[in-house]
Amino acid sequence: MPLLRPTRREMLALAAAMPAFAMPAALRAELGPPDGENPAHFRFTLGDMKITIVSDGWFPQPLTALGMNADEAEKLAFLEAHFLPTDELVGHTNHVYIETGEAKVLIDVGSGNRFFDTAGRLMSNMEAAGIDPFATTHVVVTHAHPDHIWGVRDDFDEAIIPDAEYVIGEAEHDYWLQDGLVDRVAPEAQQFVLGAVNSINVDGAEWTLAGDGHEVAPGVRLMSTNGHTPGHMSILLESGDDQLLVLGDAITHAFGHFAHPDWYGSMDSDPEATVATRRRILDMAAADRIPVVGYHFPFPGVGHVKAEGEAYAFVPALWRF
Repeated sequence: MPLLRPTRREMLALAAAMPAFAMPAALRAELGPPDGENPAHFRFTLGDMKITIVSDGWFPQPLTALGMNADEAEKLAFLEAHFLPTDELVGHTNHVYIETGEAKVLIDVGSGNRFFDTAGRLMSNMEAAGIDPFATTHVVVTHAHPDHIWGVRDDFDEAIIPDAEYVIGEAEHDYWLQDGLVDRVAPEAQQFVLGAVNSINVDGAEWTLAGDGHEVAPGVRLMSTNGHTPGHMSILLESGDDQLLVLGDAITHAFGHFAHPDWYGSMDSDPEATVATRRRILDMAAADRIPVVGYHFPFPGVGHVKAEGEAYAFVPALWRF
């Protein structure tokens, strides 16, 4: 399975091979696209912090990104029961912009114009939300997959936000920049490696290599959540008595990974660590009633974790108007 820009033909092949689970579009109960555009941002407060979720767009993912270890019929039936397509996964891209004191922190920089044409809209959507991207003081990269870091480079291959401090986990940085990695991965993964290296080495970005507990700005602290990648980081926000956990890709599916926390996908570098990390996060968020933001959850991706026996449920947060 190609890891970079899988075509719709490739993603539809599985559904075509299993016609019993391929639903006609009319039966999916999906909403049609708008005549025009919807707002691509969502605002709320966390104590004294101002939080804005800004979308970079969306992109399709192959079904192998969810539940490679699941029974295929069970997985397709699960997607159908949740009114989701059975021929592909839809990944939204929910970026978190934090204003706290003098700091303006952006979590991840999207994919820019180097990945899918349905994504790469972060900068324009920030501006549409009344945010000056170039006033960002800190950029935190959860991990170096294309949809999280490839947008770091502008059209001149220079840092997209030149005056920001760039922060990445030290283990994540060292993994992608190790000598000879591109020659040791599968051919279809080589572009991921080259893209990560080019992004980390972009001109004009001075990287802070951080570990678990590193405080990016007051109340903005890194949390080691390895598994999806070797040095993946989530971000815990705290203001007064309020907390919010920015998951990154520690949990990528708002339905499958809650109901079946032991499912892992083709993009998880260490399946055992991925599942252990996911269960730790879900337990913590449910027990301590900490709301979460899922990068690939349906926009805006903000909600709560509800324990349900050995499994969990995602409960979307209410919009405030």
